[in-house]
Amino acid sequence: METSVLFSPGKIGPLTIRNRTIRAAAFESMCPGNAPSDMLYDYHTSVAAGGIGMTTIAYAAVTQSGLSFERQLWLRPEIIPGLKRITDAIHKEGAAASIQMGHCGNMSHKSICGCMPISASSGFNLYSPTFVRGMKASELSAMAKAYGQSVHMAREAGMDAVEIHAGHGYLISQFLSPYTNHRKDEYGGSLQNRMRFMRMCMDEVMKAAGSDMAVLVKMNMRDGFKSGMGIYETLEVGRVLQDECGAHALILSGGFVSRAPMYVMRGAMPVSTMSYYMPFGWLPPFVRYFGKWVIPTVPFKEAYFLEDALQFRKALTLPLVYVGGLVSREKIDEVLGHGFEFVSMARALLNEPDFVNRMKQEGDARCDCGHSNYCIARMYSLEMACHKKMEDLPKRIVREIEKYEYK
Repeated sequence: METSVLFSPGKIGPLTIRNRTIRAAAFESMCPGNAPSDMLYDYHTSVAAGGIGMTTIAYAAVTQSGLSFERQLWLRPEIIPGLKRITDAIHKEGAAASIQMGHCGNMSHKSICGCMPISASSGFNLYSPTFVRGMKASELSAMAKAYGQSVHMAREAGMDAVEIHAGHGYLISQFLSPYTNHRKDEYGGSLQNRMRFMRMCMDEVMKAAGSDMAVLVKMNMRDGFKSGMGIYETLEVGRVLQDECGAHALILSGGFVSRAPMYVMRGAMPVSTMSYYMPFGWLPPFVRYFGKWVIPTVPFKEAYFLEDALQFRKALTLPLVYVGGLVSREKIDEVLGHGFEFVSMARALLNEPDFVNRMKQEGDARCDCGHSNYCIARMYSLEMACHKKMEDLPKRIVREIEKYEYK
């Protein structure tokens, strides 16, 4: 049996991290006022102390218009000291610190982002629900520059790496996908045109990153539905990010939050739990009674993206980060054995922040995450949390968890 590389150091561009594990950039919902909190500090510090190689603070909007939730980071100068406090604590535990940066595009509402939501094209987003304005070509350069400016702020905040979100149906992804990009100018139509905005953003990011910051890009391997991007086009996106944009690593994911959300996370969305935590209004009863049709279940299995990711491993030479359904040391070793340089986890580390340290001691270690997705349902209204850490949950939530746990 080959020796596992799991606990050997790995390189991403100029950065070396202590092992091959990364805390995935799953939205924590721990930033009231769009600023870092003690809760965010405590969570990432616990994951760093638990042995992770690098922990990623999730979704930081590069402009106010990029916010999709009230409890989400907006990367701006006044929050840099709060972020620096967190990165100092992460480094003290021996881990590297990264921050995911992006723009939600059409997945917002004026009450949150301060304007009519923008996208590649005008239309109506049922997810919010809201009308959406297509961006003018003259606006794209300033938006791309906002990505570069955010990299400079990330460096000032002590980050070792940045993760550019180009997947899951967020703004860059909205330009890439024919489902959301109906433009008739040089930013729409052919794949080369649809990649133009991504290239602009990456030009600014790579200039700002210089020689001392690692740049990872999260991208879709499939949008997860018939009229979205398939693997033939996304392989070309990967080649461009590697050969033309100079990305240091790719994080291979999939799904569209506004069309195929459970393709990203797998399993069922516990809609009763989601509606329970939502603020009073018309939306909670709608979600409770119609959510299972609006958010259809996609079956969970360990390492559910592996088959597609292997096609990227065969086609590309840069470091690749595997993400999706990792809950056991056995499967992690299998994935690394296929030539992926890093593995990324989110739900497993919410369930057990010191899972990486336990894997050092136990070759058959498996975390106790049952992918009931309580944490996902809760995060839209409150901070992300594992139900196994909660006490006195309402009976209706307990019943729903029991229905979906380990399914």
